[in-house]
Amino acid sequence: MEKLIHIQSSAVPMPIENIDTDQIIPARFLKAITREGFGDHLFCDWRYDKQSNPIQDFVLNNDQYTGKILIAGKNFGCGSSREHAAWSLHDYGFRVIISSFFADIFKSNALNNGILPITVSDAQLHHIFQCVEKDAKHQLEVDVQHQTLKVDNELTIEFELDAYKKECLLKGYDDIDYLLSITDEIESFEKQQLVF
Repeated sequence: MEKLIHIQSSAVPMPIENIDTDQIIPARFLKAITREGFGDHLFCDWRYDKQSNPIQDFVLNNDQYTGKILIAGKNFGCGSSREHAAWSLHDYGFRVIISSFFADIFKSNALNNGILPITVSDAQLHHIFQCVEKDAKHQLEVDVQHQTLKVDNELTIEFELDAYKKECLLKGYDDIDYLLSITDEIESFEKQQLVF
């Protein structure tokens, strides 16, 4: 995975609550066995009509909003446990998702796939939406090392992040990469267990 250390980016606002994984990536696209190409189908039923024409009023079809950060309504990623939802968001280009609540399995899947889910309060989320809707080019700044999200001069948010997942994001590790990085420590531990 690529490292996720610092991101300064404009954001895509999607103030819809209870977005489930079937809306993120519809079930008919789950047959693929590799992660590539899922971004093309992200929010497919909201992005395109039945003739595959872009639906103009959907935010991902609005050139005004771009960036590596998605701002979503409360309860993002609910529904099934499909990891493909995280694959599609990552493949599309999102590296950070901000919401006031994430489904637990989605949150874990996101972190395992190099996406940082940042949980903020309802009031903070409202403020972030206002900033981005007022100025589509408004920059948000995420510092993974210090676990901060700078929204504007008035608001910097400290967010929670599991220490292990933080290390993986900073170093670009998945679980296997992490185990390989501590091979010497594992071998040393195993040798100690053989000593009677």
